[in-house]
Amino acid sequence: MKIQGKWLLFCGLLFCLAANAQDGPLTMRILTYNIQHGAGMDDVVDLDRQAAVIANAAPDIIGLQEVDSCVKRSNRIHEAGYLAQKLNMYSTFGPAIPLTGGKYGVAILSKEKPLSHRVIPLPGNEKRTLLVCEFQEYVFATTHLALEEDNRMTSLDIILEEAARWDKPFFICGDWNDIPSSTLITKMKRSFRFLNNITTASSNYTFPAGTPSKIIDYIARYGRAGTSVNKRQVINEPSASDHRPVLVEVSFDGATGTLPVRRDNVEVFKFQVSGLRSNGQKKGICIINGKKVVLNK
Repeated sequence: MKIQGKWLLFCGLLFCLAANAQDGPLTMRILTYNIQHGAGMDDVVDLDRQAAVIANAAPDIIGLQEVDSCVKRSNRIHEAGYLAQKLNMYSTFGPAIPLTGGKYGVAILSKEKPLSHRVIPLPGNEKRTLLVCEFQEYVFATTHLALEEDNRMTSLDIILEEAARWDKPFFICGDWNDIPSSTLITKMKRSFRFLNNITTASSNYTFPAGTPSKIIDYIARYGRAGTSVNKRQVINEPSASDHRPVLVEVSFDGATGTLPVRRDNVEVFKFQVSGLRSNGQKKGICIINGKKVVLNK
C-alpha cells in the first residue's frame, strides 16, 4: 500500500508538472498568402518559389487562398500537399469549386496536426468556402471572400456564427477582397481584433504584389482582447504570386485539452473549455480524426 501510495503521488506530481508546462502565453507565427494557384507575376506556376518564400518566414501555421488540387493549369498537382511536404507540415484542403478535373479552394498548413476540420460553404457568383481547423490550444480558419459586396456581407454572418461556437481562441485569415475602410472590415472590427497593420501606409499594402496599392489580405482574432502582437509584416515579395504574404507573430493564452473519448462511433476530443459542440452547427463537412461527418444534412 505504501508503494502504491508513493506511485500515485509520483504520478500526480508528473501530471502537475505537465499541466504547469502549459501555463503562460503561447507564441505563434501566422502567415496568410494568396498563392494564385502557384503562379507568379510572370504567370509561371512554380510552387518551389512559393515554398521558399514561406520557409523564409518560418510560420507555425499558414492560411492559403487560390489553391488548386489536381487542376489541369497547375499540372494536376495537389498543391497544399506538395507545399506541406516541402515545408514538413500538415495540410488541410477546403475545396470551393470543381475545376478542369480537379478542385479549387483554400488550404491550411500547420506544424501541428489538426484534431478536426470543417468545410463550410460561403456564397459567391464563384462559390467560396470557409475552412476551419481545430487544434489543441486554438482554432484557425481561412477564407477567400467573394468579389460581390452582398455575398461578402452574408459570408461575414456565417463567419461570426462559426467563431462564436468556439470557446477556444479563434483566429482567421485570408484574402477578403475589401479595403480597411469598407463596410465589411468596419463591421468586423466590432467583433474581431486585426493583427496585421491595416492603416493606409504603403508598407501595409498587399495587392498587387509588384506595386501594392491596397490592403485586401488580413489576419484577425475573434474577440477584442487576449492576444499580444509581437511582430507584424507584409513580406516584400513582388513576384512569387500576385499577392504579398502577411506575417504576424502573436502571444496568447490557449485552451487546455484532455484525453479523447468515444461517442457514437466517432472519436472526438472533449476540452475543459468545450471546443466541439453537438448542437447549433451549420451545414458543412466535419472531419474528426479521419472520419467524415456531414453536419445537419
